[in-house]
Amino acid sequence: MSSTAPAVVARDVTKLYRRTARGFQMRTLKSALLGRRGAAALADEPTIAALDRVSFEVARGEAFGIVGGNGSGKSTLLKLIAGILKPTSGMLATSGRVAALIELGAGFHPEISGRENIFINGAVLGLERKEIAARYERIVEFSGLGDFLEEPVKNYSSGMYVRLGFAVAIHTDPEILLVDEVLAVGDEAFAHRCLRRIEELLAAGRTVIFVSHALGLVEDLCDRVLWLEDGRVRESGAPRRVVDAYRLDVAREESREHREEKEAREREEGDSPAAPESDGAPGGETLRWGSGDAEIEGVRLLDAAGGERYHFVSGESVAFEIRCRAKQPLSDFVFGVGLFTPRGIEVFGTNTDLDGHAGERLEGEAVARLVCPSLRLAPGEYLVDVAVHARDGAPYDYRRKLLAFSVTSPGGGAGVYFPEHRWSFAGGAGFRDGVARGEKE
Repeated sequence: MSSTAPAVVARDVTKLYRRTARGFQMRTLKSALLGRRGAAALADEPTIAALDRVSFEVARGEAFGIVGGNGSGKSTLLKLIAGILKPTSGMLATSGRVAALIELGAGFHPEISGRENIFINGAVLGLERKEIAARYERIVEFSGLGDFLEEPVKNYSSGMYVRLGFAVAIHTDPEILLVDEVLAVGDEAFAHRCLRRIEELLAAGRTVIFVSHALGLVEDLCDRVLWLEDGRVRESGAPRRVVDAYRLDVAREESREHREEKEAREREEGDSPAAPESDGAPGGETLRWGSGDAEIEGVRLLDAAGGERYHFVSGESVAFEIRCRAKQPLSDFVFGVGLFTPRGIEVFGTNTDLDGHAGERLEGEAVARLVCPSLRLAPGEYLVDVAVHARDGAPYDYRRKLLAFSVTSPGGGAGVYFPEHRWSFAGGAGFRDGVARGEKE
């Protein structure tokens, strides 16, 4: 396949599992062969659809997240991509070496040592013995299990299993790395090491497909997110939008369950989410979503004197003023602001909860201001996202690219952050502009 071809392509992928008929729960191969039920009868047994006509593509070098509740089909999908399972129907193709860290201890023989399992697991992942031997020391160093590699892995803790499995997987030079929730088993220091390694793989143009219930991590790490529900694609797209929609759905489901407990089987629907807006964005990009319990009515940028402006010199004071209206009194609410470049690079973001302001009451009209006494951004154009949401992240109103502003500076620089700075010179370094822009020691 060409270098521009997607790393993973799925077209109408369906995976069915046959239900076990009553009285056949303990059926063996022998009983199946000798029993009275033939193949035709078995074909008529009811099935469970773990995945139902799932379609998506993952580009090379992309971090692709998969979220959803337990039983939604996430792990089944990873196993199909890894080649552990085959789809019942549809097409699923991968391009490049695939390394998978899907199930705790998968691929390890419990009775042999960690060292022997490294060689066996590496061979399963497509490496020759000499290649594994050349990488052995790096695998051991990354895993941090040097003192335990001669022990049979049946004596390992769950965290040690993860350490060994991840160390082997990432040292096979995978072009596609599949990571399931097993990373949550490891300790925090090792998890940080794994995430740094994942970032390095992405920087090198490798593809990572990541499944996790840690929604904040998915939002930070991934370029796109797929939300599965009951084996079907519920939504896919930008991480923040998909994760917020998933959080909102979970919150609404919890609310529904509480109502059902109080009202028995009577089902009462809550408020409908605010209608998504595209505002003429390219490709019909969704720019607004949320439950609508509170609505953002407008945002202004103010200078130090309180005047409304949308052009600043780097280092000036800027206030982001959010005007909001709550449909009904709320005690669980957070205001947030995010700054982005036109290419979608996150420059800065914070919210009232992160900054230690615990909301007590939001009722009727309200105004919140985030003041940056010295907004030191590099020259360029910037876009502003604003949101009001619950503490768990469920959005009441999330508005993307609500306004834009520009920044200029007398000097130049690279990047997006423009800190206050100066140069000093000593020894044989001399500059004609040293007095103006530098300081002579």
